Amino acid sequence: MKILILSDRENPSLWEYFQKEKLREADLILSCGDLKKEYLEFLVTMANCPLLYVNGNHDARHAEYPPEGCDSLEDKVVTVKGLKIAGMGGSMRYKEGPFQYQPKEMEKRVSKLKKKIAEEGGLDILVTHAPVAGYGDRQDRAHQGFEAFDTLLRTCRVRYLIYGHVHKEYGAFERVKVHPSGTLLINGYLTCFLDTETGKIDE
Repeated sequence: MKILILSDRENPSLWEYFQKEKLREADLILSCGDLKKEYLEFLVTMANCPLLYVNGNHDARHAEYPPEGCDSLEDKVVTVKGLKIAGMGGSMRYKEGPFQYQPKEMEKRVSKLKKKIAEEGGLDILVTHAPVAGYGDRQDRAHQGFEAFDTLLRTCRVRYLIYGHVHKEYGAFERVKVHPSGTLLINGYLTCFLDTETGKIDE
C-alpha cells in the first residue's frame, strides 16, 4: 500500500497549485495534525481513497467542526486493506487549549490503547501528532515528545510510527529515525509517501 502522509503545513502542490497527479498513487492518506479542515476535506474529495487523521495542538476547530468525509483515528484501532492503524493526537500541554496533555494524561490514553492493540495482535502503524520522547523531539516544552509512546513501542509490535509537530524549519530535521524497538519513526511534516510493502519513503 502507498500512503500519503501529511502534517503541519499545507503543501502548495496539493492546495493553492493543486496537481492531481500527486494523488494518483495514494491508497490511503494519513494526517498527523495541525492542518486546515478545508485542506483535508479538499484532499479526501479529490483523492480516490480514505483519509484518516489525528488532531494537532492547533486543531481547536476540529473539536466542534471535524473535517467532513475524513475519519478520526483518535484512541482507536482500525483496519484498512489489511493494515492495522491506530492514532493518538495532541501535544505536550504548554498552555490552555484542547488537544494538549500532561504526561500522566497521555500515559492513561496509551494504557487504554495498548489493550486494544493486544486484542488486535499487534499494530502496523501508529499515527501521532507529537514525537516519541528522545526521538525527533525538541527541548522546549511545547515540542517535547511523550515517554508513554516510547513505552508503547517497547512493549507492542508496531511497524511504523508517523508523527508531526516538529517542523523542518526548526533545524536538525530528520525524516526517518529507527527506534530501538525496530519501529520506523517517520516525521510527516508537509508531505511524503510511504510504501508499506518496501518500506521506501519518498518526498
